Amino acid sequence: MRIGGPVFVRSEDPEELVRAHHKKGYRAGLCPDFLKLEDTRQIAAVRETFAAGDIVIAEVGAWCNPLTLHADEARKNIDYVAGRLALADEVDAKCCVNIVGTWSEANWYGPDAKNYSADFFDHAVDVSRQIIDQVNPKRTQMTFELMPYSFLDSASEYMRFLKALDRPAAGVHFDPVNCISSARLYYNSTAFFKDCFAIFGDDIASIHLKDIKIRSEPFSVMFDEVPIGTGQIDYVALMNMLAKLPEDTPVLLEHLPDEAAYDKAAGVVRASAEKAGVSLSL
Repeated sequence: MRIGGPVFVRSEDPEELVRAHHKKGYRAGLCPDFLKLEDTRQIAAVRETFAAGDIVIAEVGAWCNPLTLHADEARKNIDYVAGRLALADEVDAKCCVNIVGTWSEANWYGPDAKNYSADFFDHAVDVSRQIIDQVNPKRTQMTFELMPYSFLDSASEYMRFLKALDRPAAGVHFDPVNCISSARLYYNSTAFFKDCFAIFGDDIASIHLKDIKIRSEPFSVMFDEVPIGTGQIDYVALMNMLAKLPEDTPVLLEHLPDEAAYDKAAGVVRASAEKAGVSLSL
């Protein structure tokens, strides 16, 4: 397992970025956000420098809604995701990651009753195939963020989706916290995660790490993402599960407000790994 996260360095120098990852003890990271698909020389420099520095590029984000019901926007978003997948392939990232999409009109990721329908599932398969076939990646995979707002909300549903996609370049991105959508799952998250890892096996391309806490006051179930170690997730147990994955699997800290918060979260992960008897280069 390779722990990583964002580095707070404003630079387009790949060597400086690698040094910044080393300073944090990271062995994985995000694709630098300045890279554009047409910048072939810069892409090659990042790919080669990160590889020489033993930093795995975990993922290229493609955050948009390719399933929007607005045709012009859908075409633009599909082309954007395809471009990001092509960039991931060129820079040798483990994956390109996006949500599967939504038919919500409220925002680009939100809930809608139709997101659980057979028509939505079929459309998600068609569009995702279109993106993968447009790029035909050789070194990376197109992966999808688990979300509580569509059918893609569990490991079993993810595998049903991959079977329907029937594309070797479609892979698994796992965000454990995003699967928690009920109080029952919240309080039984460790057992639930074990089931997820058993289903996914070694097929996970990249993982996100964060924590979650239930609100005690509302009558409806509500959760907040919180700093790692301050929520419900048993990180000692999670480290034991992660340690069984292939050594190059990137595990990224995310959704924290600043560098100090990331440093603190990394410390909690390091301490949890030590308690679990898991060796990390962090």
